Amino acid sequence: MFAVVTIAGQQFKVEQDQEIFVHKLDANEGDQLNFDQVLLITDGDSTSVGTPVVKSASVGATVLEHAKGDKVIVFKKKRRKGYKVKNGHRQSFTKIKINSISA
Repeated sequence: MFAVVTIAGQQFKVEQDQEIFVHKLDANEGDQLNFDQVLLITDGDSTSVGTPVVKSASVGATVLEHAKGDKVIVFKKKRRKGYKVKNGHRQSFTKIKINSISA
C-alpha cells in the first residue's frame, strides 16, 4: 500500500514505516502529524485518484528529528570586471516516519 501526499508544498510517494526528509515543519520532535492532502492511494488492486484530493484519506506521521542538508556553494562572477561573490546555503529538513495510511 502506498499513497502520494502533499507535505510542505512537495509531493511524496510514501509507504508505511518509511522515513523521509521534508522541508522543515513547525513541529517538535516526537509530535504526531496528520496529512490530509492525499492525491492518490493504492491498496493492492484498488486505486483511488483524488479530484484534487481523496476524500477521508489521511497519512499519519511522527517527527523524528530536525536536521540540515549538505552545504551548497553559490558563486557569482562577471569576467574581466573584478566581481566575485561566494555564498553558502544549508537547507533545513525534518525527518519524519510514516506510521499509517488510511483511506
